[in-house]
Amino acid sequence: MSSVAEAGLALGYGLASALVPIVNAEAYAVVAGHRGGHALVTVIALALGQTAGKLLLFDAARRGTGRLAQILARRSRSGRAAAAGVRWAGRIQRWLSRRRTALPTVLASAAIGVPPLAVVSLAAGTAGLRHREFAVACLLGRVLRFALLVLPAALAYGVFHK
Repeated sequence: MSSVAEAGLALGYGLASALVPIVNAEAYAVVAGHRGGHALVTVIALALGQTAGKLLLFDAARRGTGRLAQILARRSRSGRAAAAGVRWAGRIQRWLSRRRTALPTVLASAAIGVPPLAVVSLAAGTAGLRHREFAVACLLGRVLRFALLVLPAALAYGVFHK
């Protein structure tokens, strides 16, 4: 498969995995590493697709600013769970509204997955984090994550297929 075709496939898969939880970008990265080929192209395209998808979540949350706590409260069945959801949303929004904590949180979430990037994307949109800063931190974290997944697989492929 050509590098352009691989990039297009990885980009689309990354976008889908950012929006549909059962589509797993990490598994795609490992399989792409085992196939050999253009691992760097796959990593970058997958990270770009994931970042584009998370930016869609970020922008959707930004348009609905202030509604995250309402959504969490509505989805909760008990009064105590609703109150906990509102407190949690407030804490995350405060954490992400401070520049010195927001970017490291997005970067860590994108690189290691804790807290989940989908949740951070929504909360960052409501907290007023700058679009470009979110995109750069998300992209850097995703490139790091996928590179660390692809590297061992690509090295193993190279060792066993010489």
